Amino acid sequence: MKKSVIAAFAVICLMTIGGCSVNPATGKNDFTAFMGPQQEAQIGAEEHPKMIEQFGGVYDDAELTGYVATIGGRLAANSELPDLEFTFTVLNSPVVNAFALPGGYVYVTRGLIALANSEAELAGVLAHEIGHVTGRHTAQRYSRAMATGLGMTVLDAWLGGGTASQVAQLGAQLYLASYSRSQENEADVLGIRYLRRAGYDPYAEADFLQSLGNNSELLRQIYSPDSRERSQDQFFATHPQTSERVLNVIREAGGNPASEQMPRLRDRFLDQIRDMVYGDSPEDGFIRKQTFSHPELGFTFTVPQGYRITNSPKAVVAKGPNGAMIVFDGAPKPPRYMSMTDYLVGQWAKGTRLSDVEAININGLEASTGWTTVKSNGQSREVRLVAIRFSKHQIFRFQMATPTKWVANMSEELQRTTYSFHKLTEAQKAKLKPLRVRIAKVRDKDSVGSLSEAMAYVDFQEERFRVLNAFDANAAVTKGQRVKLITE
Repeated sequence: MKKSVIAAFAVICLMTIGGCSVNPATGKNDFTAFMGPQQEAQIGAEEHPKMIEQFGGVYDDAELTGYVATIGGRLAANSELPDLEFTFTVLNSPVVNAFALPGGYVYVTRGLIALANSEAELAGVLAHEIGHVTGRHTAQRYSRAMATGLGMTVLDAWLGGGTASQVAQLGAQLYLASYSRSQENEADVLGIRYLRRAGYDPYAEADFLQSLGNNSELLRQIYSPDSRERSQDQFFATHPQTSERVLNVIREAGGNPASEQMPRLRDRFLDQIRDMVYGDSPEDGFIRKQTFSHPELGFTFTVPQGYRITNSPKAVVAKGPNGAMIVFDGAPKPPRYMSMTDYLVGQWAKGTRLSDVEAININGLEASTGWTTVKSNGQSREVRLVAIRFSKHQIFRFQMATPTKWVANMSEELQRTTYSFHKLTEAQKAKLKPLRVRIAKVRDKDSVGSLSEAMAYVDFQEERFRVLNAFDANAAVTKGQRVKLITE
């Protein structure tokens, strides 16, 4: 008998023994033998603090978090699990994302909230995540993964090998990575149901998904398609949704945009998000034109013109012309008592042949530098390393990669970048403020172009403004209209 047949037979037997239960939300027989409601609540409670820590903590605005919790509570009360104690959390993250844990834990980032344009759009996101909870999708995936693992264990016993279990483990990890399309569709159906029951326009959810798609496209324009710095957009990575699919769900449920005139509550939503932090927070550091500053760690530096700076939890990356790049980060477990030259040669670049190693002083800070040549994709690059002792417990580092043929032209600019690094004074720290969402009312002479100029960016100003306000390429503003701007 073939291995795949035996494995399938074992899994079917285990699923039959484990049993199924009727889900009150979907009316389907769900295989959740390995995770009941009590286990779901326990898992959610255990993972909740981990999610908060991973996504930058809870956003510190009691009024906004209370507003989101009120919307979520209204939707949950109209679900099939009104007695479940849902917990709604606004995460202090610029990443555009929302997700749910079993047991009624629902999360939405401030990055996602800023992209929405009405209370109904935000409600659509929350309703969809509630649908994942009431649909018991995590319990289904976990139980099926457990059944698969047990089935493979039986197969191992019959065949006397360990390969099957390894395959099962890998398969379970892949299966748990994101929701299946059928589960996403089910969450769409449930979410639209809860929106209608709570009195929201269900078409708002489709409009928001369109904004998410436009935001993804804008990020592709700003960054390269495969760039790791596109981490601000993570919603579609775990939610393979499209606005057209949501519209199909509404149509199948008998929806008609002409007959459904439910409120979207745009003004109330804009009042709530006024002055919300946008983008990086002080804990992450700020990008302002060619300068990166970190008020909490207390340093700043400036990269040459033509370089684009992006910030991530692990490093600050500045990409320049002709494939040039600057990577700035902190040394992991920096030694306390070691000269920077010894650190550069003996630890950071250990095993690498460095040229022109020398000790230098950068604005009163001990530092050391050297360079080497590497080949990447058939191109020769000079990589200059700079290690800076910032304090007894902290070493900061620059890696500056430049195509060899451009080194002579760019060396002076990179030297200026190195010596631009310095500690911030208390007065300088106090002046550094995060970007915020501002609400403006359109005046007589305002246009999309003139309003876009107020956006606190040096590139893609109009494109950012249009995506933020859900304006298509031909949309114009009208007098008295309220719009979102991003300024200090």
